[in-house]
Amino acid sequence: MNKFILIASASVLSLSLTACGAKTEQTLDNAANSAGAAAESADAMASNAMVDVKQAVSATPTAQEFVNRAGASDAFEIAAAKLAATNGSSQAVKTFAAEMITAHTESTAKIKAAAASATPAITPDATMTSDQQEDLAELARKKGADFDEAYIDEQVDAHQDALAMLRDYAEKGDTPSLKAVAGELAPIVQKHLDHAKSLDK
Repeated sequence: MNKFILIASASVLSLSLTACGAKTEQTLDNAANSAGAAAESADAMASNAMVDVKQAVSATPTAQEFVNRAGASDAFEIAAAKLAATNGSSQAVKTFAAEMITAHTESTAKIKAAAASATPAITPDATMTSDQQEDLAELARKKGADFDEAYIDEQVDAHQDALAMLRDYAEKGDTPSLKAVAGELAPIVQKHLDHAKSLDK
């Protein structure tokens, strides 16, 4: 009788320990998931804070400066994306790059239309800056995974800069048609930034 009780007690204890182990493992999994979500949230907050800082410290451009910088930004995005089609290795990167060509071609058209409807009309000069040209030349020298990493890093930086400029001009710009298009483009660029950051991980 005592032997039976001892065996039964051992079985119950074993089952309890198994259940406890499963609960501990689930708790650890939950903690890991929570930590991962917190890290992603912190990363997003840091990125948005960076955009806010760039917006705060840079003077609002004139209408001509705005269309020039926006045009150069679009030109850079399109040129870099074309490099991704030939130099990249990741299909996810190539898909993103194809989206950038479409989106920034549309952005260029919208800015040109808004600039043309301004009073007086404004003609954008989309000549890339020396920094943008150097970045493109550097990208052109890379292939495969090295290109993918460098391209996505550039995309995060470029979209943070563009987003800060668009938000700033939408809020403080002096030309109504351009303020409107800046406000229209800002959420699109935010989505591009979020996508680039997800690929950067």
